[in-house]
Amino acid sequence: MRSTQKQAILMGVAASLLFSVTFIVNRVMSVGGGSWVWSSSLRFYWMIPFFVAIVWYQGGLKQLLAEIRANFTQWLIWSTVGFGLFYAPLTYAAAYTPSWLLAGTWQFTIIAGMLLAPFITRNKSKQPSNLRSSAIFSGIILLGIIIMQMEHAEQLSFTVALKGVVPVLVAAFAYPLGNRKMMQVTAGRLNVYQRILGMVVCSVPFWILINIYGLVVEQTLPSTGQYFQTLVVAVFSGIFATALFFRATESAHGDEKQLAAVEATQSTEVLFALAGEIFILNSPLPDFYAIIGMGLVMVGMVLHSVRS
Repeated sequence: MRSTQKQAILMGVAASLLFSVTFIVNRVMSVGGGSWVWSSSLRFYWMIPFFVAIVWYQGGLKQLLAEIRANFTQWLIWSTVGFGLFYAPLTYAAAYTPSWLLAGTWQFTIIAGMLLAPFITRNKSKQPSNLRSSAIFSGIILLGIIIMQMEHAEQLSFTVALKGVVPVLVAAFAYPLGNRKMMQVTAGRLNVYQRILGMVVCSVPFWILINIYGLVVEQTLPSTGQYFQTLVVAVFSGIFATALFFRATESAHGDEKQLAAVEATQSTEVLFALAGEIFILNSPLPDFYAIIGMGLVMVGMVLHSVRS
């Protein structure tokens, strides 16, 4: 495996560790009575000053604004998809399902990225045998995730599963779609920090609409704890994890097989979320199914990495 490929995989795993904070903290906020409206939008509001400072320091604000003006509609659409339709459903689902199920269902994004690839990538002549092997490896990961959730899923009602699982499936498609489309729109002209800042800013209209819904329909305001908790998620997941993952996918852009391997690193979020629940939320140790499932997840990850 080439050095750049290995670095992309490692960055993906590191991002996965930081992303797992999202599932745990969102569940904590939901259990504490915080509305998903504010759990989702406040994270992105917190991200703006951090990324403005980074991009300003790098001297990239003028270039970013020029890129947004040149393709404003594209920026607005794919930022709303990649950030808005990704994160709002995740925080909504946290009100109905535990973090382990969210993290597990979220892994469908591994397959979602490959399903979307033919509709996004113009060059259809990408090593079909390699893509088939990537699909097999990702299938092993998903099988492991399904097995991990078997005992727990039996305890969920249909209504709870519908409200908790379906939104996460929407998010699983929205995130890779928005990310890949924005890579096409920017075509390497912007760095990772510029692209994230642009997407955050262009997703603000969506978050304002969500806030209006929260104020008018739900008649809620952020709880005191939500300000600090969303700041934690913004720093660990929104800034560090997103930057790492975007950099990893950027380095793999143009190679569908390598991109699939990078996106597959998100499967380790299940392991990190499980560890977080055990040590932070005092959840019980994993059962037999969970151990077998985690083993399959790791096998799929190793195969993806070795064959990249």
